[in-house]
Amino acid sequence: MKPTYRAMQVSRPGVLELVERPTPTPAASQVLIAVEACGICGADVGDIERAVPAEALPRVPGHEVVGRILALGTAVPPIWRVGQRVGVGRLGGHCQVCPACRQGRFQLCSAQPYVGSSCDGGYAELMLARATGLVAIPDALDSEDAAPLLCAGIATFNALRKCGAQAGDTVAILGIGGLGHMALQYARRMGFRVIAIGRGEDVRADALALGAHHFVDTRSEDAVAWLRALGGAQAIISTVGHADAVSALLGALAPSGSIVLLGAGKDPLPVATGPLIVGEHRVLGSLTGTPFETEKALDFSVLAGVRPMIERMPLERAAEAYQRMKSGDVRFRMVLTTSRY
Repeated sequence: MKPTYRAMQVSRPGVLELVERPTPTPAASQVLIAVEACGICGADVGDIERAVPAEALPRVPGHEVVGRILALGTAVPPIWRVGQRVGVGRLGGHCQVCPACRQGRFQLCSAQPYVGSSCDGGYAELMLARATGLVAIPDALDSEDAAPLLCAGIATFNALRKCGAQAGDTVAILGIGGLGHMALQYARRMGFRVIAIGRGEDVRADALALGAHHFVDTRSEDAVAWLRALGGAQAIISTVGHADAVSALLGALAPSGSIVLLGAGKDPLPVATGPLIVGEHRVLGSLTGTPFETEKALDFSVLAGVRPMIERMPLERAAEAYQRMKSGDVRFRMVLTTSRY
C-alpha cells in the first residue's frame, strides 16, 4: 500500500485543489476503499460552494463512489472482504441504535455522516467508509456506470416505487437532467405511460430515446392541459428545485395522485388546499435509500438494461468537470476516474 494518496479537496469555499494526503488506517467498523469512479452530483455544489471553514475544512467532496476494499478495520462484518467492489452513496452508514434505526428506517438515521459534506468523499484515490453504508456492486455494472446509480439512480428508483402508481398509469417526470434521465428509464421499464416535461426542444430527442412516450416543452406547450387530456397523472416525479414549476403542475394530478419531490429548493412550495383535499392528492418528499434498497436499484438496472448517460474525466481534472456540471454542459452525469490503485 502506498504511503500517500491524491485527493481533490475543498480548501476554502468554492476552491478545489489537488493535494497529497497520508494513507489512513480504517478504524473499527470502517473500510478503506481504493476509489475507481466517483460521480459529480448537483448536491456537490452545496458541499463545495457553501462549505463553511468551521465545519472541518478541508473536505473531500463526492458521494457517488465505487471502488474496491483495500483494508478492513476491526468488527467489519464478514460479508465484506478485501478486494470486493463496493459503493457508497450520500448516506455514509447508519448508527444502528437511534430511534429510526431501531425501526429499520436506516435512511432516516439521525447519526450517520453525509458523504462529501460531514465526512470525506470520493474525489480521491482512497476513502474511508462505515461498513453499514456499503453497497455491493454487481459484476455486470462498470464502476463508471454504477457510480451515478448510487445517488441519481436510487433517488429516482425509490421515488417511483413510493409514488403509488401502478403499471399502465400515467407518470410525469419534471426536469430532464441528471435525475430526470434516470427517472425516464426506470419509469418506462416499470410499465408506466411516461410523460417527460422539460424546457426547450434540445432535450426532446434524448427524452424520447430514454423512454418517454411523449415530451412536453413548457416553453411552448401547456403541461397541465396535456396531462389532463390523458386523465391526469397518477404521479409526478419532480427533479427540479423551482417551487413555482412544481406548484403549477399540482392541477394535473389524477384523483388520489401524488407529486414526489426530489429536487430540493429554498423557496416555500405554494399549495392550494382545496384541490389537494378534493382530489385526495399527496405531496411527499423522497430521500435516497438504504444500502439494501440501493442494491435492489442496481440489480433492477442490470435486469432492465438501465444505465446513466455519462462523460468521464480523470481525478486531476475534477475542477473542470465540476464546472461542466454546474453549467449544465453535460449529458447527463459527469464521472471522475482514477487509475493509480
